[in-house]
Amino acid sequence: MVHIGEYNKLKVAKTVDFGVYLDGNGDEILLPKRYVPADLKDGDEIEVFVYHDNEGRLIATTDKPVATVGEIAMMEVADVTPHGAFLKWGIMKDVFIPLSYMERRMRSGDRRLVMLVVDAQTGRVTATEKIDQFLSNYELTVKENDEVDLVVFQQTDIGYKVIINSKHMGVLHYNEIFRDLEPGDKLKGFIKAIRPGNKIDVSPGVKGYERVKSEEDRVLDMLRNNDGYLPFNDKSDPEEIYARFGMSKKTFKMTLGALYKKRLIEFTQTGTKLAAG
Repeated sequence: MVHIGEYNKLKVAKTVDFGVYLDGNGDEILLPKRYVPADLKDGDEIEVFVYHDNEGRLIATTDKPVATVGEIAMMEVADVTPHGAFLKWGIMKDVFIPLSYMERRMRSGDRRLVMLVVDAQTGRVTATEKIDQFLSNYELTVKENDEVDLVVFQQTDIGYKVIINSKHMGVLHYNEIFRDLEPGDKLKGFIKAIRPGNKIDVSPGVKGYERVKSEEDRVLDMLRNNDGYLPFNDKSDPEEIYARFGMSKKTFKMTLGALYKKRLIEFTQTGTKLAAG
């Protein structure tokens, strides 16, 4: 079965002057010549993105779209019509969003956070700003400590609402991050806690010691590149730590602690230095 608006691995059915036709389980799907690798031949398989062209025919491309069906992304408005708008999709065709799927009217050049879905009536890929209806915390597919993909949804008084794996809603608290985020920003994180009512708290990066291990080499490299000394230690300001190292003060302290236990660094009154020998 061919999945519209997604990547599919399809077999070459036949070659023609203007491209190749791929076997779409009963449908022949054109991959135009401009996208055909020079060594592709009949019977080979190729991964392509499948969508409908302006005539409603299935067509394939090796170009990478901004988002696939089920994904949430910030997309730029290319054109506005009386019935909706077209968003830049990153491929030859723009994706349509009807007026009824907008939270507010769009203008050319706007950047809006949308989800891509397959329209039940037309079978074509369309965009919607009404993302909430596709998210639910009623039955969770994640548990504490799971690594997840996060998309920033909106800013609140306590932090940022984030979309988790395009399925659930969670909160990234201000004390977990030390830089400004914007709707549509994507980052990796993990499930920090699941509270009563299936409310989810998340943290950026990876969990605990795995996070520390990935930072140790980076701190050591920074020390070596700065004559073995950095004017930072566990008493440094959290925002200064984040600006220089891109990590929270908690992670920074854990990283320094791990390096100190391995006798790779020493602390001074004003910072941290590489251990002698």
